[in-house]
Amino acid sequence: MEPFFDLTLKELELLLGACGNERYRAKQLFKWVYGKSVFDFDLMTDISKGLRKLFKSMLYFNFLSVESTKRSCDGSVKFGFKTEDGYVVESVLMPEKDRTTLCVSTQIGCKMGCKFCVTGKIGFIRDLTAGEIVSQLMTVKRLVGTKITNVVFMGMGEPLDNLKNVIKAIEIFGDPFGLNLSKRRITISTSGLVDALRTIPQKSCVIAISLNAADDEKRNYLMPINRIYPLHAILDFARNYKPDKRSRITFEYVLIGDINDSQEDALKLADLLSGIRCKINLIPYNESPYIPFRSPEEAKVFAFQKILLRKGYTATIRKSKGQDISAACGQLGSHYLR
Repeated sequence: MEPFFDLTLKELELLLGACGNERYRAKQLFKWVYGKSVFDFDLMTDISKGLRKLFKSMLYFNFLSVESTKRSCDGSVKFGFKTEDGYVVESVLMPEKDRTTLCVSTQIGCKMGCKFCVTGKIGFIRDLTAGEIVSQLMTVKRLVGTKITNVVFMGMGEPLDNLKNVIKAIEIFGDPFGLNLSKRRITISTSGLVDALRTIPQKSCVIAISLNAADDEKRNYLMPINRIYPLHAILDFARNYKPDKRSRITFEYVLIGDINDSQEDALKLADLLSGIRCKINLIPYNESPYIPFRSPEEAKVFAFQKILLRKGYTATIRKSKGQDISAACGQLGSHYLR
């Protein structure tokens, strides 16, 4: 039997076609599963009983089993899902007034070793399959019964280090016969794997690059991947990133107390990004008992933002959610370190 959430529409068409079925049946199945959240073939009433029986023998819905659920005082929910081989992967649901966002993971652990990230301290265990990525969304949707309007690849792992499976998951998320999420509602956050960035279909998602320093020396310290993909390579990519007239690349900057949060750092960042059409997300560091860094002073965060605004940039301060349940940016996977 084939796991349904691992299949793109094209793959499902080929699978059904190989069994002598019309390819449009794949679109019917996508509409029932992703559009209507129906997971019982017997309830798919526009499909004959014979075909429903056949589909039941061919396909199964590979939901993830729920290991834990933790609710934050700010309304966000962290889900711990157990994989078939016994590992736990985490996703975070973040409901807001105008949207409901799910932060999904792409790996168990991570190779990048960023000094401010709990997941990086775990080390790399394995990639998630496309089906395990899609299943995070489908399992949460089934549990809470809420429409998920946005997906961000900002959970455990470096998405572009699992490029093949991430691109496949994006295709399933954006399929018009399925979840039909627009590219503006799907965001990949990356530490800056430039070679992989160049291979992403430019109209498939929003790109957010985690910068976190305005010079190579400091970024080498915070993010070892900078030795392979230094700032000049990232900036060259950003200058040439023009999927359409409206799109801007996003730079994320984690502000760490007394490390990269000074006014001098802000001025250097403004100079570094000069001439690049972008927006900047400032993320005050979320503290963890497993990492010695501390959060920046609030006054420093606002001073940093003020400099960027004065220089003409769009710079926002991201309000982290789920800090009380270790679900905020950079905190996922702490259970592996206990």
